[in-house]
Amino acid sequence: MMLGKFQNIFKIPELRHRILFTLAMFLVFRLGSFIPVPGVNMEALLRSNIFQTGAFGLMNIFAGGALRRMSVFALGIMPYISASIIMQLLTVAIPRLGELSKQGEEGRQKITQIARYFALPIAGIQGMGLCYWIQSINNGAFVVIQGVGFLLPAVITLTTGTIFIMWLGEKITERGIGNGISLIIFAGIVAQIRPMTGNILNILRTGQLAPFMLFLFGIIAVMITAAVVLIYEGERRIPIRYARRIVGRKVYGGQTTYLPIRIGGVGVIAIIFAISVLLLPSTLARFVPSPVFQTIAGWLNPGAFLYYVLYALAVIFFTFFYTAVVFNPVEVADNMRKYGGFIPGLRPGKPTASYITGVLTRITFVGALFFAFIAITPLLINQKLLFNSFPFGGTSILIAVGVALDTVQQLESHLLMRHYKGFMKGGG
Repeated sequence: MMLGKFQNIFKIPELRHRILFTLAMFLVFRLGSFIPVPGVNMEALLRSNIFQTGAFGLMNIFAGGALRRMSVFALGIMPYISASIIMQLLTVAIPRLGELSKQGEEGRQKITQIARYFALPIAGIQGMGLCYWIQSINNGAFVVIQGVGFLLPAVITLTTGTIFIMWLGEKITERGIGNGISLIIFAGIVAQIRPMTGNILNILRTGQLAPFMLFLFGIIAVMITAAVVLIYEGERRIPIRYARRIVGRKVYGGQTTYLPIRIGGVGVIAIIFAISVLLLPSTLARFVPSPVFQTIAGWLNPGAFLYYVLYALAVIFFTFFYTAVVFNPVEVADNMRKYGGFIPGLRPGKPTASYITGVLTRITFVGALFFAFIAITPLLINQKLLFNSFPFGGTSILIAVGVALDTVQQLESHLLMRHYKGFMKGGG
């Protein structure tokens, strides 16, 4: 039956073209991950492990291994995500931007355009810091030439690579299937499965990792993945009734429906925002040759106690913050009142908005705690039990599962819209 459902995808020309276009963009992204920046000594860089641990190791996973190879896509999509976070915060602080965010699709496009402009200097600053740091360590062993001859073309190349990835993400969103930016991060995470498997096999052969510990972590990973799926798919349904109206000879309303509030509605966005906020200062601190900044980088390095605390708080904050941005209980209550809808036992207007706010707060709190727990627990298990031999953590699992579910749901909607049986249980 599952094979038949996959065959249904390619029976729809538009959906088939969208999937093939998305796969083609993935191929372009992967090819760019192997094109090195001018002036980099690739052999010396690949022999080292400077990009395989700490904050750089996490950035390397999100970049699909491009950072370890110092390729044109080494910065990945993180500068654009950092710019998007700045814009989301500014929409709350600046009334003009707040008005733009309420103007529908046109206003969101203007905010996205401003975020692109912000991403350019952020990518330039990160690229300059990364190139300067690469040039300064090990007496310049990782670069072929020193000075401006390396810095200028390398920074321009890295900044251009980030802009190109932004363009790829927008094209995937426009002509492909799913959210382009999230899918690019998903592709980077999935691309690390093959080298990760090879590293684990080497560790097993050398006896550094016991097979039982790996098996135990595999069981835990499966359980965590199942829990993530349940939370992403879980929702609180608030019943809504519509009053019957007679217009001429026709009767409108009278039906009962529900308002779905998903537990993990903003899970992926909150995780990506939290990790971006934590990686930015710790990464920049590494580029400054000062004991104070190096101490800050150590505090914010993955594995440090402060990193776990700030990571959990950042996940909780961005879960609540982004929920407040995308879901307005007052606006929902007003729309219900305009169309004659009401929640049984509650008066329309302010009492309905207060009730929805209370339910939303409780649901968001549960989801935020779950995401914070899942993001931190696998990291602790990996550090304490597997001695950092497993490069994936809860962050990668949350992002990969969330993006995969969102993409499957979009495929499901395309299939059901054309009267094909979908992937989910009961679809069709």
